[in-house]
Amino acid sequence: MEKVTKQYDAVALLSGGLDSLLAVKVIQDQGLRVKGLHFVTPFFGKPHLVRHWEKLYGMEIDAIDVSEEYVRMMVERPVHGFGKTLNPCVDCKILMLRKAHELMESYGAKFIISGEVIGQRPMSQRRDTLNVIKRDADVQAVLLRPLCALCQDPTPMEESGLVQRDKLLGLFGRGRKEQLRLADHYGFTEIPSPGGGCKLTERENGRRYWPVLKYSPNPSVADFKLANIGRQYWSGTHWMSVGRNQMDNDSLLKVKLDTDLVFKVVDYPGPISIGRQFESAPWSEEVIADAAAWAASYSPKAKKAGVPVKVSVVTGSKENVEERIITVTPLRETPMGWAEWCWPDAKEEIREEARARAK
Repeated sequence: MEKVTKQYDAVALLSGGLDSLLAVKVIQDQGLRVKGLHFVTPFFGKPHLVRHWEKLYGMEIDAIDVSEEYVRMMVERPVHGFGKTLNPCVDCKILMLRKAHELMESYGAKFIISGEVIGQRPMSQRRDTLNVIKRDADVQAVLLRPLCALCQDPTPMEESGLVQRDKLLGLFGRGRKEQLRLADHYGFTEIPSPGGGCKLTERENGRRYWPVLKYSPNPSVADFKLANIGRQYWSGTHWMSVGRNQMDNDSLLKVKLDTDLVFKVVDYPGPISIGRQFESAPWSEEVIADAAAWAASYSPKAKKAGVPVKVSVVTGSKENVEERIITVTPLRETPMGWAEWCWPDAKEEIREEARARAK
């Protein structure tokens, strides 16, 4: 984060969703200076849009990367559990509020803004849950929720006169009519979605991330960045990511580690495949050959040729590249039995683990 030279009255959790933007505008209407904090992890965050949002909505925003802290929370498992998929919504909000609290002093801020509306989300925005979040994040004295403030007791900021309570709102429930009216009032030419677009709420991503949490001996930010790209296949603890197009291929090469195995068919067009070797668990020659035959099957022309093909297998850093060429027959069904995880299986394991932890 760049050194802060300007002082603000408040910092705001800014997902980029409509509610968080409106919460900032309500406080700005009182002549108070607000710095938006847009938190970024492998699961959510759009730092490339920050400058666009600043111009579009008349705000000042910093992107704050909390990837390491967030992955640690996922690995240790969220205290308040997962939602319908792999979303730790309550612990997520607690983490972000704690971080905002840590950063307040550097911005000269006196309080924190958050855009929740009581009753809008079943897991994280019930009245009792909002109180738990405030308590566990230890922000009782500095947290203000402008959109539903009139449905809650006055905060110290209102009691001191720093914030005028009669200019705050009392939104409640799942309806969006009032939010859309406010967006029109503020002249928003782009109406963002209600939420910030968290990948953890989607089943497709839940099945991508669960095997990482299950099999990686030390799940890392780099692991989840890899899990976001292309097709994801597993054979026990062995993991392969296969590009679907040129964009995937380029992205896979950007996130690969020096210990990864990079598979590419020679003399035929085809995708990049990444084999992630976990620490202290290098792949055997048999596994590498199997993975090469399977990766080659994703090159239609190589498979159609009906003959053994050459596959380049590269590992190491740019300064110390190790490449070897192995000859294999492209096979979609190999002894390793590479397969994608399906959501029902992942969901059942997540629920079983939760039940075991609750005992």
